[in-house]
Amino acid sequence: MGLVYFIFFWIGASVFSFVNVLIYRVPRKISFVGGRSFCPSCRTNLKLYDMIPVFSYILLKGRCRKCKSKIPVRCLFVELLGGILAVQCAAAVPLDETGAGIYLFKTVFLLMTGALLTAVTFVDIDTMEIPNGFVLALACLGAVSLFVFPEVSLPVRVTGCFAVSVPMLLLTVLIPGAFGGGDIKLMAAAGILLGAKLTGAAFFFSMLAGGLYGIYLLAGKKKGGKDHFAFGPFLCVGIWAAICWGNEIFGWYFGLLP
Repeated sequence: MGLVYFIFFWIGASVFSFVNVLIYRVPRKISFVGGRSFCPSCRTNLKLYDMIPVFSYILLKGRCRKCKSKIPVRCLFVELLGGILAVQCAAAVPLDETGAGIYLFKTVFLLMTGALLTAVTFVDIDTMEIPNGFVLALACLGAVSLFVFPEVSLPVRVTGCFAVSVPMLLLTVLIPGAFGGGDIKLMAAAGILLGAKLTGAAFFFSMLAGGLYGIYLLAGKKKGGKDHFAFGPFLCVGIWAAICWGNEIFGWYFGLLP
């Protein structure tokens, strides 16, 4: 399986190399379906050997081949993250219970979901906004997941669409600025993907992580009590945690009850 995981790592790093393109181009309204990749500093078109995931960054020592400007280390991080998530997805899908075709399809589906959540995360960090196109893409993945993971029924998914997003909306009406519109729409789309139970788990994970981060900011006096920070990244982490471990955590929790 070592060779299989290496192949998946390479595929994941390649997919997330494109995620880097989305992170840069979408907020700037630059088409990501046409045009060659270029250096943001000198606008020089990149050669194929400049875009080998992970290795090009290392070989170029983190600088553009022509103008020598620094390539953000985040680009390398995102590619490495893609490789790691691809291996995680490959390991999570049980090969012995499915055919090779279904195994590959489920693995790719999970990887695409992780890629989209990563794009949302970094665009929200950069702009404090979640593009509607990303929300629509997540909703489409949710619709596809009805066939990929049919054990979660359509009524449960519809319930999940409203289970968290509606309370978030009501809270935002009562407390303006509690959540951004993009956050609310993201959780509505996630509900279609996850269903009601796991959407609740995703929100719990995100509130826990976001709360700890908020405490860190306040303790370090990096932000005041009324300052805002991007919450979309924590929602994305919560969604991914729910996908990977939500059912196991629910089983563990209810196993503790008498």
